[in-house]
Parts: sequence; structure tokens; C-alpha cells
Amino acid sequence: ADHATFSSFVDRGNEEVTAVLAGIGRGAAGNAYVWGAPATGKSHLLQAVCASVGDTSVYVPLRELAAAGPAAIEGLDSREVVCIDDLHAVAGDEDWELGLFNLYNDIAVASGRVVIAADAAPRECPIRLPDLASRLSQLPAFRLESLDDTGRAEALKLRADLRGLELPDETARYLLTHSRRDMASLYAVLDLLDSEALRAKRRLTVPFVSEVLKGRGDD
Repeated sequence: ADHATFSSFVDRGNEEVTAVLAGIGRGAAGNAYVWGAPATGKSHLLQAVCASVGDTSVYVPLRELAAAGPAAIEGLDSREVVCIDDLHAVAGDEDWELGLFNLYNDIAVASGRVVIAADAAPRECPIRLPDLASRLSQLPAFRLESLDDTGRAEALKLRADLRGLELPDETARYLLTHSRRDMASLYAVLDLLDSEALRAKRRLTVPFVSEVLKGRGDD
């Protein structure tokens, strides 16, 4: 996604992992394993690494590629950085696990770097292939923490600003009170408000946002 950069990520409570991944994006040696609950920013950060590295990197969304089989990742060891998202989506699949194990080894031989994201820590991810589990357990692992309300409001205001929208503090607080609180849902609401504000030529005031949310049954 074109918005997925380090400058658009609010790292409140996640400063260490953000710094490590930004370093990898700038060319620092090393690999990383990032894990956390849904909508904590794992995909955003992996894509931000790729945005920093450029064309010699590749973002691999396993949730979307699972049905294609491990042939979808053949040859990716030619990339400088490989960012593998949603590892848990293929955990337990013998063919996928073998394909990932081979890719991991090929990346190491080619002196490449790998960043992996999943919803559980390395030792808790249900990988059945012992050799792959062993490789994963050796990676520096970082847990992504969910944002608190202050961080959520900051993230919403930053995303709005990047879109050229003004999101007043009181409107951000209203959204946190009257919408689902995970960032994926909040960003989806912001997408809706962006299009509705453009259509109606309205600002993102609390009355306007309330009107839009009522129209979709959220309030």
C-alpha cells in the first residue's frame, strides 16, 4: 500500500521494533520476526521495510498466496530483503513449510535478509516442520503492542493529514467512542469519511461524522 511507510506509522509503545525494522530498511544487517494481535501494524511495517529498500525487496502476503502453493515463492532468494507476512496462514501445511524452509536457507546462502510476521511468537506458532521451527526460534523476535486511545487518535490524525484532511481532536475522540476500536476498522471508517466529505463538501465535524455513521448503522 502506498501509505505504508515508516513516516506514517505511529510507533507509540513499539519504538524498539520500529527502529530495528527501519534499520533493516536502510541496509542494516540482520533478520527479524514480528508478532502481535491483528491490526497492530505488522503488515504496515513489513511493507514499510520494502518501501525503504525499493525494488530489490519483496513483500509476500501468505494469506493471499496460500491457495497458490509454495511455487509462488520460488526464486525470491534473489531479492535483497524478503518480507513474509501472515506466517500463521500456512502453518501446518507440509508443502508450504518445506517451501519456506528452503527459501529461508536460500536467502541465508545469498546473504539476503528476511523479516517474518505472524500472530504468535516463534515457539507458539503451530509450525510442524522441526527444522523450520528451529530457524524461526533463532530470529530476533519482537512483539507489537496495540495502541492506546491516545495512540489511536494520533494514528487517525496522521492518516487524515496524509490524505489532506483535517481531523479535529474532538472528532477523533468521537470516532474512538462510536466505532470499532481496532485500527483496521478505524482506518476503514476514515476511508468512508474521506469519500463522503469530498462528495458533500463538508468538514469532518462531529455532527457530520455522526450523520455518516448513522447512515451505515454504526451509531
